[in-house]
Formats: sequence, structure tokens, C-alpha cells
Amino acid sequence: MAATEKSSLLNRYRLYKLRRILAKINALASHYKDLSDEELKAETNRFKQRLAAGETLDAILPEAFATIREANRRILGMFPFDVQVLGGIVLHQGKIAEMRTGEGKTLTATMPLYLNALTGKGAILVTVNDYLAKRDAEEMKPVYEFLGLSVGVGVFDEDEDPSTEVKKAVYDSDIVYSTSTALGFDYLTDNLVGDQNSKFLRPFNYVIVDEVDAVLLDMAQTPLIISGSPRVPSNFYQVADLFVQTLKEDEEYKYKKDDKVVYLTDKGADYAQTFFEIDDLYSEASRELYRQIMLALRAHKLYKKDYDYVVVDDEVKLLDNRTGRVLEGTRMQSGIHQAIETKEGVKNTKETRATASVTYQSLFNMFPKISGMTGTGKTAEDELIDTYQLEVVVIPTNRPVQRIDYPDKVYTTLPEKLYATIEEVKSIHATGQPILLISGTVEVAEIYSRMLLQEGIAHNLLTAKNAAKEVQIVKEAGQIGNVTVATPMAARGTDIKLGDNVDDLGGLAVIGTERLQNRRQDLQVMGRAGRQGAPGRSQFFVSLEDELLLTNGPSWAKTYFEKRSQTKHKYYGQELTKGRFKRAVNHAQAISEDKEVSARANTVQLGESLDVQRNLIYQLRDKVMFNDIPVRRYIDTIFEEEIERVARDMRTKNRHDLRRYILDNYAYHFVEMPSSVDTQKPETVKNLLWHLYQSEKDKKEAFLFSVKQIYEFYCLSILKAIDEAWVEEVDHLQQLKGIVNTRPIGQRNNIVEYNMESYDIYQYMGEDVKHMVVRNVMLSTLNKDKDGHLSIYYV
Repeated sequence: MAATEKSSLLNRYRLYKLRRILAKINALASHYKDLSDEELKAETNRFKQRLAAGETLDAILPEAFATIREANRRILGMFPFDVQVLGGIVLHQGKIAEMRTGEGKTLTATMPLYLNALTGKGAILVTVNDYLAKRDAEEMKPVYEFLGLSVGVGVFDEDEDPSTEVKKAVYDSDIVYSTSTALGFDYLTDNLVGDQNSKFLRPFNYVIVDEVDAVLLDMAQTPLIISGSPRVPSNFYQVADLFVQTLKEDEEYKYKKDDKVVYLTDKGADYAQTFFEIDDLYSEASRELYRQIMLALRAHKLYKKDYDYVVVDDEVKLLDNRTGRVLEGTRMQSGIHQAIETKEGVKNTKETRATASVTYQSLFNMFPKISGMTGTGKTAEDELIDTYQLEVVVIPTNRPVQRIDYPDKVYTTLPEKLYATIEEVKSIHATGQPILLISGTVEVAEIYSRMLLQEGIAHNLLTAKNAAKEVQIVKEAGQIGNVTVATPMAARGTDIKLGDNVDDLGGLAVIGTERLQNRRQDLQVMGRAGRQGAPGRSQFFVSLEDELLLTNGPSWAKTYFEKRSQTKHKYYGQELTKGRFKRAVNHAQAISEDKEVSARANTVQLGESLDVQRNLIYQLRDKVMFNDIPVRRYIDTIFEEEIERVARDMRTKNRHDLRRYILDNYAYHFVEMPSSVDTQKPETVKNLLWHLYQSEKDKKEAFLFSVKQIYEFYCLSILKAIDEAWVEEVDHLQQLKGIVNTRPIGQRNNIVEYNMESYDIYQYMGEDVKHMVVRNVMLSTLNKDKDGHLSIYYV
């Protein structure tokens, strides 16, 4: 039996089991319809009482779903269809519901959110952008409030600076609507606070991820990073950029496009030594110069304008090249962002250290129960199961799909495809049928826009450069005679409403100007047409010159292209109709998908070490803040271990070295070394340092007086040390990732080497924490104002 047949059979079995639960919910519909508003509202408290008495969520699911289903009808005038209820059950079960575009996922989510919020532990819905989070929360809030549940929104306007109290109120709500980015940054921020009163997150419980494949797969290769203190600015950016522009490919540097790797050859290194008049490019003295050369080389070869980033208002902004959306607030680390700014001739921003980082895989795997919704999850089910243990259940549409998906039209060269696509647009446009023209990049979308202007066809252009108009442009895209040119950002999130009489014209026509990097993206584009049983059509235009084919196509296709691309031949402009060309397109897309899966797996593996370290550090911070460990005894232990280390190290040093250590770490005004102290006798060193510690400890505890203030002082001294060391650790690990990614060139396992080196770095960090705790306790200055408020100044 073929894999697809097995998958279909398994899905039918899953649906069979779901429909048995659906039948119970439907059987209760008339009962809840007859209840008064007050009786319906009272169901929430009754469910909570039953849960408190030991019943499970599964046991009360039929009644709870029937309750909110009826509430949706009364408050919103929308009674969820059976297929929406099926989707809601799947979401409650911690799986992914694949539901076609326009099937009402927003309403579907109300049922599992309500059910899981009844536990009092919170339920979160994460969507792809701020607009959708705010819109969905606003539309659904009256239903939840009718049933006695609170709703919070975890995204804020740019000019808002929410306080801890505001954020705490949001996350204490029964149901929270947010975005993956906002949730991730809130998680990192919550674990950087200095005291327990500043924490605002409660333990994660249940989450629904809208557009789950986009968030958990496509966006998961870019970790969320909070940046902190700036690095010392480098003065090599300009000269390194100039240098790499003089290099010769294959001779002085190698560029492996498929692996996205670029590096200097031996000849290139020799040339660099001549160019910069240095003896050894790889010496410690030239370390920063070499780093800047490699950053400039990567900026020029690995990052493409209008594909990986755009330049808007003299600023480099990163793009999600799968959707064309700007990744607001996201910057590349380790200096690559500044190298791209130099390449583009815009003002250089400060290179900052990464103070905290988390991948989406790590973030969402922290939830005891995770589920998701998407229109295109089945093709990636194996990866979703491997990474998140998430099965995909395909929910049937409420009405039969009428959209016609035409076969791809394949051409030899890009110009042939461009003209063929425009002719198709002109033909369809003449009928008045609305058209959505989707291009893979900003650059290609702008080319089509210019060609349409030359043809006199009015249209809207939607790319990252005018994303502020997205909602309005998408809203108008389904009106008679409208043409919309867009990147795939128009293919997700907001529904395209068809204008009057558009059904009679055949619905929305979606034209893809190239096959995208994976089949899921193609399906997303196609899914913009034919929603809720409406008519529609889709078709892709492809050339052998497309990036997808050039990078991943079979060798014979590249040879064919080279022969037919030199001059206009007698077949110029004709479609390539033989089956082997369509198979070549599918082959190229399959290769691209495999690379994406491999890259995401690499991200997961590289992130595992950081995950372990982050969890240990955050747990330690919480234990200190919540007094789960005896802080005063913990400080004593740190001093004992640090004093033991110093006494051991001093065996190879003299009294002057010991005095210097004390001045730098114990006491600024240490005047005279006791004659009894001998660095060759560790006990004498230990006795001296312990005496200094006890003396300073007694003095500060006497000044602080209250147990509470003594605890606060020690707590802050430890947290400050942990945070400073952790900032260095995260930054080192970010740098290390960039270094080890070139190791496979030398037949070395980059994952193994990364894990080994990150472990060593972590061990050093532990020693750094102890050292900084000692300095914080010994060299800090304490002050109290007239009201007794404590101020602590650390060196």
C-alpha cells in the first residue's frame, strides 16, 4: 500500500473516532438552545466545579463544546459547523487540524480555548501577526466574557510601553491572544528580571498555534534574540567590504550555493595578507580582521537584497523570504547585520551582544500541550511529529472545493515566462475576473508590476515595502476587475472577500509566477481562491531559469536551458509540454524541501545545548529569587569554592600577586599583607581571604539590619553575576554557531564539535559566576535614603 493511501486510511480512522464525539455534542445542541442566558452562563462554574472534583477535560468536552457553540450563536450569530467542531476536538487533543482557507479557524479555536481555560491554568492562541491577534481577540472576546472568562491581548502598539502589572494582567487572563514573536520575547524578558515581583508570566499550559507550519517550521530557523550591551565598534567593516569586492570566485574564495557556505581559499588568505600587510591572517592578532572579512564575504554572497532583506528609509530590515514579510524587531547577530549595512551603504548600527535567545522549537516544546491550525500541514507531518510530536488530521471542507487547479506552464527562459504570464493576466483581466499574482520575492513582484503598468493595467502591489496597506489591499483583491501583485505574504492570515457577481466570472484567479521553495507554500497560494465552496482557479508559471530549478533542478534541465538560452530559437516563447519538464520542477521542489528539513534539523540540534544551559540558568535564577535555596548559605559555599581555587592558583605566584588579587576582588583599601601569609602554604591564603570575607559580610549585614534587606542584597549579588556571565555565554554560543557551520568542509561533524565546545564554555561560565559573586559581595557599596530605601552599587 502506498504511503499516501496509508495516510488517507489513517485520517479516515481518525475522523471516524472524532465523529463519535461530534455526535454527542450535536445531541446536546437542543438542550443548550433552550437554556436561558443566565443558565448558559452558569455552565462555566459548573464545569470548574466538576474539574475540581476530579473529572477530566475529555469527560466534560461534549457539554463544554455544546455550551460555547450555543454562546457563539447568541453573541456572534455564528453556529460552528460540524467540521469546525471536528477541528476544535483535534485542537483539544493536542494535534494539528488541517483546515482549508476560509473554513473559519478563528471560530473553531473558541471551543478548545474555552475548554482548556476552565482549568484556571490559562490557554494561549498564537497567530502570525499583531493585526490578527488583536482582531481575533476583539471579535471573540464578547463570547468568552459572556461565559465568565477573561481575555488578554499580548501585543501592543509601537508607542506603548506596558508595565509589569499590565503584562501580568494579560497573562493572568483565562485566554490570551498573542503572536509567536511577542510570546517568545516575553518569555526571555520574564527570565531577565531582577526580583520575583517583576515576573509576569505564569507556567505555560496550553497553546494553539495558528498557521502552525509557518511558525513551527518556516520561522523556526531564525531564533529570537534579545540584544544587550554593544560591542566595541570595529573599524574594519569598510575596508573588509572593499577587500572582498576584489576577490575572484573559485580562485580566491569558494561559494557553495547549495550549502550556503562561503570561505577563503589558501590563495585568498595569501592575498589578504598582502592586501592588509600582515604576516598571518589566522593569528590571534588578526582575529578581528579575519572575522570582518568573513562577515563581508557572507554579506555579499549569502544575503540577497529584496529576498533576505530590504532597505527602507536608510535602514536594513530582514525579510521572511517565504512570505515576504518584514521581521520587525529582528536583527542578525555576530556582526552580519552591520556587514550588510556596509554593503548597502547605509548608516551602520551598533553591533550588540546577544543577552538571551530561544528558538521556536524550544519555546513551544515547553508547553505541556500544544496544538495548531493550518491549511497546509499534511505534507510536513513527519517533521512535525519528529520535532513536536504533533500529528496532522485533515478536516473535510464544509462545502465541496470548486477551485480548478490547472497544470503548471513551463518555459525555458525567464523572459519567455514573464511574457506568457502577462498575456495570461491580460486574457483573464479582460473578463473582469479578479487576479492575485503571487511572486516569490519582492524583486520579481516589482518586475511584474512594471510590466503591468506598461500594459496599462491598474493594480495594487503588496510587498514588505508597503505592508502597512496589507489589510486594505487584501480586502480589495476580490473585487471585479482588480489585479493584485504580491509576495506570498498575501497568501496567509486574512480572507479575500469576493465582490458581487465575481462567482459568475469564475471567482478569484490565482497566478503563481514561480513554484515556491516547498509544496506547502504553493498550496497556501492556491488556497486563496475557492474558499467556502466558491469557484476559483490557480495556475503556476515556471521557467528553467527560476532560482528553484537553477539551484535544485536535475543536471539535464540545466544543460537544456544553457542550449536554448543563448539566442532566440524557432521554439522561442513556446511552452515546454513534455512530462519530463514538469517532473523536473517537482524534483527540484522535493530537493528544496529536503534541504529545508535538514537545515531545521541542524537548528534543532545546535539549539539543544543552549536549551539545556538556558533551562539550568533560568531554574537557578528562579530558585534564588523565590528563596528556594538558602541564599546566605549558598553565598558561603561560593566563597569557600572560590577561595579554594585562588589558594591553589597562588602556589605558582607571590605575595605581590595575591595583594593585587585582593585589591581587584576583595578590598580597594587593602594596605598590608600579614607576615604569616605564604602563597606556598594554601591554608594561610585561605585563612586570610575567609577573614576578609567574614569581616565585610558582618559589616554589610549590620548595615542592612533586616533579614529582608540582607536577602535582597545577596539575591541581587548572585543574579547580577549569573546574568553577566550568561550574556557572555549566549554571545559566545552565537559566535560559535557561525564558526562551526564551516566545519563540514573539512569533513568534521559541526554538531559534535559545537556541543563539545559549548560544554567547555559552560564550565568556564560556572567559574566566572563564582568569581563575579565574590566581587559583587565584597566590592559593592550600600546606601540608604532617609526613608530607609536601599541602593546597591556594583562595580
